[in-house]
Amino acid sequence: MPIGRVTQVVDCREAMGMGKGGGLAQRGTISECRYPDVIVVGMSPGRRHVTKPVCDITSGLRQQGVEYSISTLVLNAGSGVPPDAPNIAGGVIGAYFGLTDKEVAQIEKHKVAILHHGNVRSHVVHKVRFILAACDVKAIVVSQSPIDYEDLAKVGVKTAVVMPPADQIRTKGTVMAIVSGVTRGQTPTREKMAEVISSVMRIVKKK
Repeated sequence: MPIGRVTQVVDCREAMGMGKGGGLAQRGTISECRYPDVIVVGMSPGRRHVTKPVCDITSGLRQQGVEYSISTLVLNAGSGVPPDAPNIAGGVIGAYFGLTDKEVAQIEKHKVAILHHGNVRSHVVHKVRFILAACDVKAIVVSQSPIDYEDLAKVGVKTAVVMPPADQIRTKGTVMAIVSGVTRGQTPTREKMAEVISSVMRIVKKK
């Protein structure tokens, strides 16, 4: 009988990984846990869209003894920009960002969604709006580029700090916290992981 230890069974992905050693989760992949508390949502993998911080955040939360179940979702169409924001940089070339009905259901069954969408501020803001327009969930935004609550409120995203005018609200879900300065492709610093963990703990305890 183990003493002083907590055993966790982690299903890393539902399909074989990509790249050397199969380390990078494929698009359309979710690792689900038994009790849906927190879900970490990442971009589709590719040369520019590196999903690495997602796995680091997931494992970091577990290593820090966060007593909640954590899932990871790599979006099937997590590249590009949303179809409701075609005029932002990069909106003319390439695929549109989108969500499937299955992904919406997977996200909504969790208490907290950690959303990671890279380094282009306008892309991050509009992708967050697109997800929270479809998903009624409390969210933590993790990005490399600095964004604030006013950036989100200006495009109709509900936040815990700044709310858009009532007639301009475009989301069901609400951004509860923002952690900027998390570099894609790199392991988050201890300080950034501490910000994510404290935000998760604060939000889940309110539920």
